[in-house]
Amino acid sequence: MTSPKPTDKVVINRLRTGVPGLDEVLGGGLPEFSFNLIAGPPGCGKTTLAHQMMFALATAERPALYFTVLGEPPLKMLRYQQQFDYFDSEAVNQSIRYINLADATQAGDLDEVLRRIVAEVEKHGPSLVFVDSFRSVVLASQTQSNPNNNLPQFVQQLGMLMTTWQATTFLIGEYFSETDSNPIFTVADGLIWLRQSVLRNSMVRKMEVMKMRGQPTLPGLHSFRIGQAGIRVFAPATAPGNTPRQEPSRRLSSGVPALDDMLGGGIPAGYSLLVAGPSGSGKSILAAAFLAEGARVGEKGVIAVFEQRADRLQNPMLSALIDEHMVTLVDSRAPDLSIDEIIHLLLAEIKRVGANRVVIDSLSGFELSLAPTFREDFRSSLASLVSALAATGVTVLMTSELEDRYTDLRFSPYGTAFLTDAIIVQRYVEIDSQLLRVMAVVKVRASAHSDQLRQYRIDDQGIQLGETLAGHEGLLSASPRRVLGAAALGAEL
Repeated sequence: MTSPKPTDKVVINRLRTGVPGLDEVLGGGLPEFSFNLIAGPPGCGKTTLAHQMMFALATAERPALYFTVLGEPPLKMLRYQQQFDYFDSEAVNQSIRYINLADATQAGDLDEVLRRIVAEVEKHGPSLVFVDSFRSVVLASQTQSNPNNNLPQFVQQLGMLMTTWQATTFLIGEYFSETDSNPIFTVADGLIWLRQSVLRNSMVRKMEVMKMRGQPTLPGLHSFRIGQAGIRVFAPATAPGNTPRQEPSRRLSSGVPALDDMLGGGIPAGYSLLVAGPSGSGKSILAAAFLAEGARVGEKGVIAVFEQRADRLQNPMLSALIDEHMVTLVDSRAPDLSIDEIIHLLLAEIKRVGANRVVIDSLSGFELSLAPTFREDFRSSLASLVSALAATGVTVLMTSELEDRYTDLRFSPYGTAFLTDAIIVQRYVEIDSQLLRVMAVVKVRASAHSDQLRQYRIDDQGIQLGETLAGHEGLLSASPRRVLGAAALGAEL
């Protein structure tokens, strides 16, 4: 028997950054002893990101040095950083030390800056080194006529020394374009670029890991938010273990027995149902009935409300379910939401309470809650939302506001009806000078369903389904102008 051949592979330890979502974007964490650049324009969160990682990583066994140069002095920087939850005053001057290099930087001599950094590193033996702002070092050297200033050589020496000392290093700098010709972009092992954009009164922050040697990072721009806890990155939601699609033989009641019959026995478990209709047609009432029926059989629910404030919920049944902790309300008041942020909020609540039923009320309000930059491709955003929720195995009911057009039957203003497994349409028709509500089941994937147009009314008990429109044929034929709504609806279905 031959013995296995030894391997020459080196296993690189990955450090947990302490920034929610960032480790996932990085491909599992930050490579230990790596030489990294955190870049972006002023105000985008570079210093906050650096401090959040430093306070998460620094320990007595793994101390950190934070060099400040021509940017903010340490006292001013600390005053603002103390506002965040991650800040630990006991760590300052213990596992974390601040050193001001302003004098050496203003002299514009890169050799002197490097000498100061080397002296402090040799004195304290840190495992983590931060230089903020490195851009200031570069600009100061460029304004001098010192012929010994060699920026490429300085960067190369700094990176080599830090790796030799087994220190994980972060250079924080103000850069406005990743296309700038800069030797540090080549020397750095990791390049984290922060962006921020303003559209009308909307501010959106995004992060891109442009480079991280030896790691399968998540490509693309990832939105992030700066809050009391610091930075949170919203990486694309992934399917939890590829949850298999449940068989449509298991049905959930909608909370309206007659509607269950129209659906072919209820809503197939794990399906996404779109309820589309004009204002006042009872979409939210049906959504509340769906959650109430789940609570009656012991199934918890989650509802994301985008059209009315949480403290103004007008449905007493839904308010009672929330008070009884059978339904959890997701009501983010944060401005400029991204689709990934909303998905993370929903998935977190679904996991926390073990929900079986989810309601999105409504897609119209959902679109308006997004930052303008995310509304440009709302169809793709909805596809991501439906896919992420479907992967959890929950049954989803979404409402969609439709302009009531008697000659046009549309299921969604976004052209997304194909994304859902089932569709219910609510409409208004005029019969004998009376405005009536009608409902139809347009689609239930892989299942037989009713093709009838049923009248319904709304009372204190909720939605009450009545007779079909067939009983009004005589009345309809008497008035061509009143036929239009019902006839067009029937023809389109």
